[in-house]
Amino acid sequence: MTTTTFRRRLAPTAVAALLAALAALLPPEAAAAPSRLVITEGGTAERPAVYRGQGRTVDGITVEADHVIVEGYTVDTPEAPGIEVTGDDITVRGNTVTRPHGGDGDGLRFFGDDLRILRNTIRGTSNRHGHADCMQTFADDTPSSRRVLIEGNRCEDIDNMCLMAEGPNDGEGDGRGHTYGFTIRDNYCETLKASQTLMFEDVQNATITGNTFAAAPDHAIGLAIGSTGAHVEGNEVDPRIRYEVGIDESSLPGYEGPEPGGAP
Repeated sequence: MTTTTFRRRLAPTAVAALLAALAALLPPEAAAAPSRLVITEGGTAERPAVYRGQGRTVDGITVEADHVIVEGYTVDTPEAPGIEVTGDDITVRGNTVTRPHGGDGDGLRFFGDDLRILRNTIRGTSNRHGHADCMQTFADDTPSSRRVLIEGNRCEDIDNMCLMAEGPNDGEGDGRGHTYGFTIRDNYCETLKASQTLMFEDVQNATITGNTFAAAPDHAIGLAIGSTGAHVEGNEVDPRIRYEVGIDESSLPGYEGPEPGGAP
């Protein structure tokens, strides 16, 4: 006895309909779950690689390359840090990070030279996940950071600090290199639970101007562990903040700014 098997090929329209039907069976979050954007291809100093989100939602951003511009992404409830960049000549601008979770809960971490962090909005970091800063850098098996511009950003509803910056010789770093040359300008910083809004340890030659320090931490700026050469001017300080600058003796050389009000 011979058995004949007939194989029927589905038309393309039928295949599309079948795939649509299968997708409809999935929960919406599974059907459209964004993934983390990982950038490992950079450009050159003359022609940086540009990654434009145009409002696209991703589950975090990681940059491990030089000469990169990443802009216009929405990062909603990502695994922390919401954005992490490692490399030289990187620009992060016009992105929005909301409610990072896990890890230390940070919104953005950066490591490298000639970095520009411009006009981003980071909101809703929670100390339930650690010490959840809006932005952080350190030098513990990661590169020290030099010539960093942080301008026009909004750090809203931040449990910990707007910026925590630690150099390689702060007692916890790897002791290699130096962290220096930060410009912190025209940012809005709302710190809810930390003692200070900006904290520098072993970071030299920071310029801090034109920022708005909101909410009511004990003081706005802490300079410690050899954070010499700081220049502080023209910041708007919420009247509930006790004093603008706290500084230790090791950070006094080269300091220019308002009279320090206490410890960092």
